[in-house]
Amino acid sequence: MKAFRLDELEAERAAHDGAYLQFLRERNMSVGLYALNAGEHDPQNPHKQDEVYFVVSGRASITVGMETTQVARGSVVYVPAGVAHKFHHITEDLRVMVVFSPPES
Repeated sequence: MKAFRLDELEAERAAHDGAYLQFLRERNMSVGLYALNAGEHDPQNPHKQDEVYFVVSGRASITVGMETTQVARGSVVYVPAGVAHKFHHITEDLRVMVVFSPPES
């Protein structure tokens, strides 16, 4: 079994001065913690993998392809591989768990 604590993952991510911390990588998936602070720009580009975002905390909008929705704690968003997507209008520091399948390369 592999078990993780969100507070420890957040501390590790912050210690490495990065917006993203991959903390689990298996044959068919990878999981990471993504952080964007209020007012920050989301620099990501489309990925080669399907992904699922689970919003742990914060508030923002996300645009996936041509669709936009607001997200907050508890929101789950699926993004198909190759589709452009961005978080924006981040009004509260955003912490998002990201699941990639297959694993992010």
